Amino acid sequence: MTRKILFIIALVCSAIIMSFRHEDNAYTRFNPHLRSQLTDSLFEGSNGYFASSGKCDHCHGLDAAGIASVDMEGGDVNLVDDWRSTMMANSARDPFWRAKVSHEVFINPEHQVELESTCTRCHAPLGNYAAILTGAEHYSMAEMLLDSVALDGVSCLACHQRSPENLSGHTGQMHFASSLVAYGQYPDPLVTPMALYSGYTPEYGAHIAQAEICGSCHSLITNTVDLSGQLTGDEFVEQATWHEWLNSSYSEQGTTCQTCHMPSLGEQGVILAAGYDTPPRTPFSLHTLVGGNVLMLGIFRDNAESLGLTATPDHFQSTINATVQNLQQQSLQLEVSELNRDADTARVSVKLTNITGHKLPSGYPARRMVLKVAAFDENGNELWSSGKYTSDFRVEGEDETFEPHHQVITEEDQCQIYEMVMGDVNGDVTTILERGYVHLKDNRLVPEGFSFSDEMYDTTEVVLGIPDEDFNHDPLEGSGTDVVYYHIPTDGYTGPVSITAEVHYQSIPPRWLDEMFADSTPEIESFEAMYNAADKSPVLMRAADITLLEYVGIGQGNAALSSVVRAVGSRLWCEVPHTSTISIYSSNGQLLHREKKVTGSRYISPNSLGMVLVVVESDNKREIFRVVLR
Repeated sequence: MTRKILFIIALVCSAIIMSFRHEDNAYTRFNPHLRSQLTDSLFEGSNGYFASSGKCDHCHGLDAAGIASVDMEGGDVNLVDDWRSTMMANSARDPFWRAKVSHEVFINPEHQVELESTCTRCHAPLGNYAAILTGAEHYSMAEMLLDSVALDGVSCLACHQRSPENLSGHTGQMHFASSLVAYGQYPDPLVTPMALYSGYTPEYGAHIAQAEICGSCHSLITNTVDLSGQLTGDEFVEQATWHEWLNSSYSEQGTTCQTCHMPSLGEQGVILAAGYDTPPRTPFSLHTLVGGNVLMLGIFRDNAESLGLTATPDHFQSTINATVQNLQQQSLQLEVSELNRDADTARVSVKLTNITGHKLPSGYPARRMVLKVAAFDENGNELWSSGKYTSDFRVEGEDETFEPHHQVITEEDQCQIYEMVMGDVNGDVTTILERGYVHLKDNRLVPEGFSFSDEMYDTTEVVLGIPDEDFNHDPLEGSGTDVVYYHIPTDGYTGPVSITAEVHYQSIPPRWLDEMFADSTPEIESFEAMYNAADKSPVLMRAADITLLEYVGIGQGNAALSSVVRAVGSRLWCEVPHTSTISIYSSNGQLLHREKKVTGSRYISPNSLGMVLVVVESDNKREIFRVVLR
């Protein structure tokens, strides 16, 4: 086709698309839901360096004719509607983010200029970088509020105008193409229609599919200040999702951020824009961009009008559903196993396996997972529980400062919480981001392939506070697992015991907001009202259960010793309450190891893999354990 013919086609298609967007169009008149989508208020403008999403919506939004942006079943997969209800699309209007920035400024007002300029790099990049490219040294929240392009959040060109040069960075350090170009994942793009309509020239860019393009904002290193607001010269790793990915097997396998957060339709070809002579493109990546923040998506949905958001309740609910599915099906595996039981105690292990390419949870330091374990008798009456929530979604029994990491849990007021806890220069817990100085705790599950000797470990350190040799070892380093051992008192009940384990996700737990809600700014008060009205229920990620059979004693003269024997990879961990003889046999009865052990615990290496029998004897008392070594 000649350039003139292509120009005419482009004009005709634009007119057709605009006719569908007119509120009196017959198609929309009889489709009220569609009409609300087509007559929305996506801003269509430019600040000289970047165009807003409204420019892209005309060709990459909903196609009322059902030709472009549909999958093989005819389902709508348009990029704009997938994106518009995500955390990224609404990053500049996020009321929690605005409240947190205002709180940081409230604490250290002399840092306002630098704080706001740094925070808007990632939450309002098109406004921030347009100002910087124009010669400004900083960019403020006040400027953002008057900048319609900035309020588009992490909009289309925040990614698609990124330069392939100097792609790596952190704390919002990004580089953009100097010309009006939009990079995409498909070679040989059709240039003329897009260039004529939007002014942007589409180009193939392999870097669009690389994890580095996400790393610029999903790795955040801050400068530490003391309690008087003075810089200490230290740096603090607040977020390191990209670095966590680098310290994993996912980076070696080529599984990038986009693989999971922008899932591909595989071999399904999708027409990108109706009316143009281009074949269906494959693979087509959905722009769902889901993570785990169900709470904030619900706040967006319920306050869309006051926040000035363009997505409909249906859009937000679709993203919420996809986020829950991501947490429940693509994040974690959970397994409960029986260890042993006596007249007074049931012992089980709970194994968690991270199946993401970064720590779990990752990102903003408020995120956490709570492991709840409960035991019930044969009539369903609760015997014991750990990790229960209160009515305001705090954890019962949680330590006043922070809950330590546990390897063994024996009391109801002990609970395993996977989280990162920030400490200030005095070693006290803080949620003031600028005061972050040390990780007091970071027991978040690491990804498969994570190594404590990796060059990225300085930004991805694990802080458990106690020895825990099976954390990320099953049996070798890099398993991405943790095992927690529960000694559950049954107080003489010997009937069957049902034990359930549940993992719950909280994106913004109440105690993380206490410090901010103690102060007052208009932004804090606005968010607090929205938060108080929101559904703050933690998201159930995974559940598993096991039933322990009725305990039958073996007589007074041969009572159980209440020893504990478990496998830790290729070794045995043995705990005995009395001086005992420990004998280890292979599955065919061969004696592998024998020793006398005084009261206490220790590791034993029998130099054999597979199932072994462990016999613990003391004063005519005997216990037998079957254990699998790997």
